[in-house]
Amino acid sequence: MLARLIRQASAWLGSALFAALLLSSALLSPAAHAGNQKEEAMADSVRLALERAIRDGRPPKPVFRDANAQARYQQWFDAMSSRLKRRLPDNQVRTEFLESAWYEATRAGLDPGLVLGLIQVESAYRKYAVSIVGARGYMQVMPFWTKVIGDSNRRALFDMQTNLRYGCSILRMYIDMEGGNLYLALGRYNGSRGRPEYPNAVLAAWKNWDFKAASTAIALN
Repeated sequence: MLARLIRQASAWLGSALFAALLLSSALLSPAAHAGNQKEEAMADSVRLALERAIRDGRPPKPVFRDANAQARYQQWFDAMSSRLKRRLPDNQVRTEFLESAWYEATRAGLDPGLVLGLIQVESAYRKYAVSIVGARGYMQVMPFWTKVIGDSNRRALFDMQTNLRYGCSILRMYIDMEGGNLYLALGRYNGSRGRPEYPNAVLAAWKNWDFKAASTAIALN
């Protein structure tokens, strides 16, 4: 009887210890999912286009062609704001984030829902997330990009609009490089081209943020 109690206690302790180790591992794990984006050999025309996109100083405020377009954007904004409230509880921060995310995504010819899904996977909406390989911010941009197409200011990658602009511009470039193949482009963005885990994760997350009512009928300034 005593031996059985000892075995049961040992088994329980082992399970409790295992659970504690799992919790500890989760708490100490990196805050970001990013892989190791690689510096790409690119044509001068592509580099110049990226540089111009990064330097564009216009504020991320959408301009609408008509009242219907504005109404569609507002429907998108209201729906996304409600979904994002738990992750970004501050109303002003959430508003600025969604305005910038929509603007930069649309500007780069990307679905805003795709960008929101990518951010969910990459950083879980942590503005100051840093991966184990040094990728930074919401879209987990590798610092070398600031030297390749920016002003070498790595700290700027923690600025919301700057990070979103880099991330969207880089993803657009990868989609073009892959001939429109989003699956391969996402793998390249994560530094894991050819492997299914990351593209599948982003495509699944995209479904959480997809909203067809916000269409490309909304124009940018």
